[in-house]
Amino acid sequence: MTENIRPPLPPFSLEDAEMKVRKAEDAWNGKNPAAVALAYSPDSIWRNRNRFFSGRAAIEKFLTEKWQRECEYRLVKELWACAGNRIAVRFAYEWHDDQGQWFRSYGNENWEFDMQGLMQTRHASINDWAIAEIDRKFRWPQGPRPIDHPGLSALGL
Repeated sequence: MTENIRPPLPPFSLEDAEMKVRKAEDAWNGKNPAAVALAYSPDSIWRNRNRFFSGRAAIEKFLTEKWQRECEYRLVKELWACAGNRIAVRFAYEWHDDQGQWFRSYGNENWEFDMQGLMQTRHASINDWAIAEIDRKFRWPQGPRPIDHPGLSALGL
């Protein structure tokens, strides 16, 4: 069924991997847990920081809780490497808590995809850095990052 296929499909060229990374970034910036969860295989395995879980229902629950806690979330992802059905990315995102404290969270993700282009494994390591509101770098309106907004390397992050 075509709803279970998420191009580009492995094996990934450099261009395919860059497209896959941008599609993931745009989806996460849309902050729709149900829509984001559909990019993962039904039995997808996740490690996010110190949490381990699997399956779309768990992913959707995790993302719902995350975006309730992390207000005004803005994310930028950057391709680090790709080979076959695997992609590595680095990322940074900004958000504030319910007390108004801003953070920039930095991390790396390792992704593995099935042949339908669904992510079957996601390992994320993330560190949070408290920042002042004036130090924010990601200031676009809610939704996908504008095409002309610089990426992480251009921002020196």
